[in-house]
Amino acid sequence: MYGRTDTNMKFINEHIRFGDRRLVGQKNARAQAQQMLLNERLSHAYLITGPDGSGKTAFALTLAEIVNGVDHLTDLKGTAISKKSSWYTHPDIHLFLPMPSTVGASELQARLELLSKDPYEIVDFTLRPALTDTESSKNRRAFYSIEYYHGEIRPKSVYKPNEGRKTVIIITGIDTMRKESANAFLKLLEEPSDSVLFILTASKTDQLLPTIISRCQHIRLSPLGEEDIKSGLMEYDGLSEENASYLARLSDGNYAITRFYDVPTMQQTRSEVIDFLRYSYTQDVAVLLKMIKDWNSSLNTENQIALCNTLEQILRDILIFRESGNEHLVNNIDQIEVIRKFCDTMRDARIEEMIEHLNELKKLLYQNVQFKYIFTALSLRYAHLMRGADPVIKNDETWRHMPAITS
Repeated sequence: MYGRTDTNMKFINEHIRFGDRRLVGQKNARAQAQQMLLNERLSHAYLITGPDGSGKTAFALTLAEIVNGVDHLTDLKGTAISKKSSWYTHPDIHLFLPMPSTVGASELQARLELLSKDPYEIVDFTLRPALTDTESSKNRRAFYSIEYYHGEIRPKSVYKPNEGRKTVIIITGIDTMRKESANAFLKLLEEPSDSVLFILTASKTDQLLPTIISRCQHIRLSPLGEEDIKSGLMEYDGLSEENASYLARLSDGNYAITRFYDVPTMQQTRSEVIDFLRYSYTQDVAVLLKMIKDWNSSLNTENQIALCNTLEQILRDILIFRESGNEHLVNNIDQIEVIRKFCDTMRDARIEEMIEHLNELKKLLYQNVQFKYIFTALSLRYAHLMRGADPVIKNDETWRHMPAITS
């Protein structure tokens, strides 16, 4: 047994591979963590950053488990010092999520239980407002209030390790921490206890206090590539190679979301996306409104985002084929004739701007803005961009779409 106050603690040996049982991709970040643990040099705080769906929470939980010798997400090959089955049951590992101002302890606990079964589970209140209603579009802003910090997080920081090497405090989405909470938390980082390890995750470092960033060792996760996501879907989610390959192309680097895509639905959606482009070009309002209404009612948030990724992929194929004429560069090769016709029709189309518009509007879906409003406005803008013209409504006056959307 390792002493809890040891300054030099051997965490792993050279035969152990960080996160080998569950982490998807992130070869460089895993190597960085591996070397850090092999050198037995542990910082008092780590900041794990990366795009959505890249595995920040899974990475943080893996690090916490190894530090406290839990044989779960990593195969410790007989060197575990804990008999606990995972981080979830370990008394010295505490995980915090950004929370809406009004949420019950039971709902938070239900999300932690989901995460204990799969570290890539979507538990964010903003992305998944309700666990039982997949169609819920209620906007639930989640953050760390000063009351949450003083009532839940700070008290854990004074705990001495019970059976582990460190008291590990994981704060996911620390970029949502309110200013007053961040200033209070900074005091903990400035006067760190030898027995406490902070692991923070963030998607947007520009929203963090520079002083918090400077007091953490930084681990950067990269966007996951198609091959990594394909392998993850096959190995951990049981998909066939064909379906995993298809979904990986639609993933936009987000493994966590992609796992919720429904393959038959997305294959049907691709043909509908092509129709959406046709009807946007002709501005067949009745057909467009019905199509958007059907999507709004039949697709949950995850599949709406997948629809956006499908549309982006079609647009990129059109752009690539228009510029190169090379069929081998097209992802949707089975739609090559459709793509060829679009290229002939839309010679002046501003496709790069169409993709930029789509990506901007996709961000709104993550904020629970109504899908039907987003795509109605998008079709209006596409009608002009496909003809090489400026949209009638300027980018900084998008609110002017509202009369057309609500009429």
